[in-house]
Amino acid sequence: MLLVTGITGHTGRYFLKELIDNKYEGPIRCVVRESSDTSLLDNSGLDIEKVIGDLDDPNFIDRVMTDVETVMHIYNIHHSPLIVKVASEKKVKRAILVHTTGIYSEFKYASEGYKKIEKEIQELINEPNYSTNITILRPSMIYGDLCDRNMSKFIKMVDKLKIMPVINGGNSLIQPVNARDLGKAFYTVLMSPEAPNGEAYDLSGEKPISMIDAFKTISKELNRKTVFINVPISLGVLMATVLNTITLGKIDYVERVQRMGENRNYSHDHATRDFNYKPMSFEKGIQIEVREYLEKNRN
Repeated sequence: MLLVTGITGHTGRYFLKELIDNKYEGPIRCVVRESSDTSLLDNSGLDIEKVIGDLDDPNFIDRVMTDVETVMHIYNIHHSPLIVKVASEKKVKRAILVHTTGIYSEFKYASEGYKKIEKEIQELINEPNYSTNITILRPSMIYGDLCDRNMSKFIKMVDKLKIMPVINGGNSLIQPVNARDLGKAFYTVLMSPEAPNGEAYDLSGEKPISMIDAFKTISKELNRKTVFINVPISLGVLMATVLNTITLGKIDYVERVQRMGENRNYSHDHATRDFNYKPMSFEKGIQIEVREYLEKNRN
């Protein structure tokens, strides 16, 4: 039995597509919410059992983990420690956890919680009688269609603004990963032999790109003539601080602005070496997303 969380989400849908395209054999138990659109599951042709429940509830996780051999946990990194703990208690053979490269950030808000979670998982692995093999996958900035929370916003901004401010001249590096590549990677890892317990893989895009080059690529695909103006990070932080103050802390973008000046490019060589991970170029991926954006707005 394969247990999957987050299969109706952004990257989960592409993992489901890989299961369908590769005619995955065997029962799949999917944790969904009452509000989830499960039409893709219902029409998948796979042996799927849908279970509605709350991953914050240890009793629910205990029940849903019964007779499970492998867990693919996509939904939320904050549930990982409990899932790992129960998986070991239920003698689950393997758990693949989708986390984030946000763990590498130099800023406390972005990374502290992630570091704490992975430390807790490592402590569980080191306990006597621990039995479940753990693999951790860390996607970088995810994009791919209008459901993403990253490039879809930038596409809209570039489309609407003739003059666009860019923090620190847009010189910081990013390495966005397309959700389609993540779906393929999740499936490949699932079907590959177990890695050493606790092994972690960064899943990033083909190669690093500066923020300004990413914006220019989006502008080109939109057929826009966008003027980009440099905003020093110190000014951006000041403006975010003022906004935070006047809203009494309700809108806090200070660290988000600070991270705009932080390099967020991460090598995926380890994943390429171990399971032949080969992501698409940013140019190809953003072309797909911009096309979807234009089609939606035409309609």
